[in-house]
Amino acid sequence: MTPAESRALPAPHPEAATGPDEMVSYRTPGGLFAVTAPTEAPAEPETPTDPDAPSEPATPSEPATPAPAEVVPTRAWWRRWTRRRQHLAVGGLFLLAALWVTSRIWLDPSGRVASLYTGDPAQVQFFLAHSVRVVLHGEYPFYTEQFNYPDGVNLMANTAVLALGIPMVPVTLLFGPAVSFVVLVTLGLAGTAMAWYLMLSRHLVRTPLAAAVGGWFCGFSPAMLSHASWHPNIISQFLLPFIVWRVLVLTRSRRPVRDGALLALLVTAQAFINEEILLFTALACGVFLLAVLAQEPARWSAAWRPLGIGVVTCALLAGALLAYPLYVQFAGPMAYHGLSDAVKDYGNDIAAFFAPGSPTLGGNQRANINLAPNYSEENAFFGWSLSMLAIGIVVWLRRELIVRALAVTGLFFAVLSLGERVSWWDRELVSGPWQLLVHLPLLDAVVPTRFGLITSVVIGLLLALAVERAWALRPADRRTVRTLTAAGLAFALLPIAPMPLRMVSRPPVPDFITADRWRAYVGPDQTLVPIPVPSMGNTHGMRWAAATNLDFKIPGGYFLAPRNGNTGDAGRFGGRPSGVGQMLEEVATTGRMPKLDDRQRRRFADELRHWRAAILVLPLRQQNAEPLRRTVEDLVGPGRQELDVWVWDVRALTDRSV
Repeated sequence: MTPAESRALPAPHPEAATGPDEMVSYRTPGGLFAVTAPTEAPAEPETPTDPDAPSEPATPSEPATPAPAEVVPTRAWWRRWTRRRQHLAVGGLFLLAALWVTSRIWLDPSGRVASLYTGDPAQVQFFLAHSVRVVLHGEYPFYTEQFNYPDGVNLMANTAVLALGIPMVPVTLLFGPAVSFVVLVTLGLAGTAMAWYLMLSRHLVRTPLAAAVGGWFCGFSPAMLSHASWHPNIISQFLLPFIVWRVLVLTRSRRPVRDGALLALLVTAQAFINEEILLFTALACGVFLLAVLAQEPARWSAAWRPLGIGVVTCALLAGALLAYPLYVQFAGPMAYHGLSDAVKDYGNDIAAFFAPGSPTLGGNQRANINLAPNYSEENAFFGWSLSMLAIGIVVWLRRELIVRALAVTGLFFAVLSLGERVSWWDRELVSGPWQLLVHLPLLDAVVPTRFGLITSVVIGLLLALAVERAWALRPADRRTVRTLTAAGLAFALLPIAPMPLRMVSRPPVPDFITADRWRAYVGPDQTLVPIPVPSMGNTHGMRWAAATNLDFKIPGGYFLAPRNGNTGDAGRFGGRPSGVGQMLEEVATTGRMPKLDDRQRRRFADELRHWRAAILVLPLRQQNAEPLRRTVEDLVGPGRQELDVWVWDVRALTDRSV
């Protein structure tokens, strides 16, 4: 803890012998702007020097006072626990909840995948296998030719999760990338909840229940559950509470250079988890601080110098550490500028804020079909009860500076999350403010619906503050107030309680791959071509490569790349269009065989030469396997069955020396 932190905060914590009424904003971030601490707490050490001290009641009579007498029976068992035991208990609860959410995939990590969209898990598993090659073979971390050969893929522009994948290398080597994937999802949910709990319990509230409620919602909100099936990089937000706290520490720091350097290290690590979430964190901190200063401009005089020095230090150090990776991302091979048109106009429907999320107790997937861009982007979905409770908390605690600043921050990003067109139940109303910002640098790579993740964190903080204030009240019947508080939380949170993620079975990796039979055909500069050719809608071939730790190359795949293959173009999903690849994908989907001519056969041969294909591989259990087999035979001739696949050896066709 820095000297600034120790000055800004009173003595911790639940064990402190303070009355409940001594908790008014005692640890809010406003204290970092030189807010005076409550008068009751600092007055206690002066009691022995009070001239009238002998006339005060003796110490033995103190336990008979009303407040301690009411607190001891209800919390004695918890107070007897050390803070470490309390933290372990809360962490265990969060871990059990995360295991409950991921229980269906834990039953068979390799054979189950989230329903509806199977591409993102396959992509993440591919990136996890790439981390193995980085560690074991010293492979270049920011670019690879192991898929989309020969053009390759810019990994810095594709969220390669190096900060998650590299620590997971032992798990990936021992159990495979599918197990690493579910481990990351589980730890992402539990770790994010625990990180927020630790920060809240140390710096914002002193009631453990308040911190646990806030941490719970930050880690298991409907938005987090929505991303859990597909995006472990988005739900791995365990660094964000520390980044936010270090930013607030800078406003009162006596050692801003050191504190700025610490912030830079956190920023650098988060950049290799997910840059979009890092950008959201920076924007949220900026809006929150501006909301504080707009209400009390006098704070700026004490905060601007340490904050400025710390931010400049952070920018210089983090900029130096990230300079080369960012150069590769924005100017390296296969770099793109701006998101694909398919996702950059994703926005929340206003009605989405009042509906429960699909992966929750009260959720209904069919009811939500028109309220979110897709089921992996349900970034609002708080439900009516929680939405009303959040508004009620703001009204109840409106006198507190931090509550007003949080309300402004949450509302601001909720409006931005509506996207370029504001809609109500899928009916467009007006143009949204995001339309004015979407073309700005960096913001042109943001999916606007994800701004709802910021609003989720704001609601988690408001819940923590509300529980803290309710626990601090001193009415005639405190037990009644606490019972009503617990009932209100249950009423608001039960409809969005997390449920196990929905899973479907997926085809296993063929024995031909796992038994290394492919090695007899594929050389180091050749590719194995899965049928159908890997694309956004067919990612099984990426799982095959990941299962071998990318020991063979494949053409195509699911990734973001420049639209025309030229660095600097706008982004699109997938590489250069492949006529034959699209044809085979259509056969796999419909089962209808096309009529082929010599021109199409020559075109297919040219693409195989471009890919430097060694073999074509079609699993026997592939959907519409028979029409696909006959189509490929019509293109390159008969294949042969080997183990559980059909194989076509095309080396004689693609060898450029022949």
